[in-house]
Amino acid sequence: MKQLRPAVLAGIFLVAGVLSWAGARLWDSYGSLPGVPLAAPIVLGVIAVVLLATALSLRARLKAQRERVPGAKGVEPLMAARAVVFGQASALVAALVAGAYGGVGVFLLTTALDVPARRDQAWYAGFSVLAGAAVIAAALFLEHVLKLPDDEDPAKATAKA
Repeated sequence: MKQLRPAVLAGIFLVAGVLSWAGARLWDSYGSLPGVPLAAPIVLGVIAVVLLATALSLRARLKAQRERVPGAKGVEPLMAARAVVFGQASALVAALVAGAYGGVGVFLLTTALDVPARRDQAWYAGFSVLAGAAVIAAALFLEHVLKLPDDEDPAKATAKA
C-alpha cells in the first residue's frame, strides 16, 4: 500500500477550497447560501480522536510485542491493514471536507461579517478546517506507527555481496 503524501492532501484541500469559494459566491448571488452545520467540526473532531486513540493503542501493542513482554497482545496484520486504510480514507475525505469548508469560510470572511448568522457560520467553517487538519495529522501519525521497516532492495543486496 502506498503511503499518503502531504502534497496530495494539500492539493485536494486547495482545489476543494477554490471550488467551494467559487460555488459559494455563485450560490449567494442567486439566493441564500446554505449554512455550515455545527455538527461538522464535532464529527471531524470525533474521527480525529478515534484515529489518535487507535494509533496510540497500536503503538503500545507493537512496542510490547517488540520487547517481548509476557502476555503482550500482538497486532494482527489484517487489523493493521484495516487501520491504515481507515486512516488514509479519513485523511483524504478530511482534506476534501476541510477544503470545502475553508472555501466557504473565506467567502464568509470576505462578505458581510456584521450579520451575526454569517459570523457564526464563519466560526463553524474555521473550526471545521481545524478539525479536518486534526484528522489528517492523526491519520498520518497512525500511518507512521504502522509503517513496516523497509525491506532491503534485492538489487542492492546482490551488489553488496
